[in-house]
Amino acid sequence: MKRSLFAAALISLSTLTNAAGFQLSSPDIKAGTLIDKKFEFNGFGCSGENKSPALQWSGAPAGTKSFAVTVYDPDAPTGSGWWHWSVINLPADVSSLESDAGAAGGANLPKGASHIRIDYGVAAWGGMCPPPGDKPHRYVFTVHALKTDKLEIPADATAALTGYMINANALGKASFTATYGRAKSK
Repeated sequence: MKRSLFAAALISLSTLTNAAGFQLSSPDIKAGTLIDKKFEFNGFGCSGENKSPALQWSGAPAGTKSFAVTVYDPDAPTGSGWWHWSVINLPADVSSLESDAGAAGGANLPKGASHIRIDYGVAAWGGMCPPPGDKPHRYVFTVHALKTDKLEIPADATAALTGYMINANALGKASFTATYGRAKSK
């Protein structure tokens, strides 16, 4: 029963977020579903491919000059969650990221865009890797429409500074949530 209520809440949240027409989706990960193991981190006991999923968005608010994309796990046992991806300075004419756009070095990002350091300590995608046996964690994928052409953020900025700058310049955002868990170690 709890699982179906959770799924219904995610669908309701998705509907509310998208009510103004700004929408985010992925051909690789559907909102409210379990994320495939191929998106799992490769390290810290996890053995996935550590490739970012493709994302696509539409209906950005008028006045959007750039985008930022973030992926966040609010269930990580850190006291402050876990940032899995931060991309800034995506040009306003960009409406998607290809699979593995999160590769280190930024070669798969659109021109002008850049990664910001995440909680794994790298400026790249860092896949899911919740502790074994935890209930499945929620992963919130968000595209932020920004009122500025470029955010001036150092590549080694903290997630908190990056989030502050994104939110200070946001015109709107669109999100979806999916889950991922790992079986308890034997």
